[in-house]
Amino acid sequence: MRKEQGVSLRTAARRLGITSSQVRDEEEETSDLLLSQLYRWSQALDVPVQDLLDEPECDLSAPIRERAQLVRVMKSAKAILERAKEPSIRIMAETLVNQLNDIMPELSDVNAWNNVGQRRSLDDLGRTAERSFSEESVIRSMRD
Repeated sequence: MRKEQGVSLRTAARRLGITSSQVRDEEEETSDLLLSQLYRWSQALDVPVQDLLDEPECDLSAPIRERAQLVRVMKSAKAILERAKEPSIRIMAETLVNQLNDIMPELSDVNAWNNVGQRRSLDDLGRTAERSFSEESVIRSMRD
């Protein structure tokens, strides 16, 4: 359901107030969730609890499927709007965003697809290179 809604693992974790690994664990078919956890998922994904209880092979209900499709279209429209340099493209993207908001007002809170960060050159150091480790801690971690 999370993927169908276009919600990333990181976003789901933030909305649920848990770690990404806990999200993965709770998404497992064999996971036995408490009712309170189901309600949190329902709120985080903005779907009825019933849709979370349906078997994976069951198709999503029509309203949920349509909402998920509209969320993806809105994410794309907002991404185009953010990246458009030509005024005519910006106007078309703004029109599309406004039309989608007319269809489903709650889409106004939807953000654009995430940008891929800038690639580092070979001369740039990553965060790992900035950290220092003692020789002893490295040897200890190799033994473990």
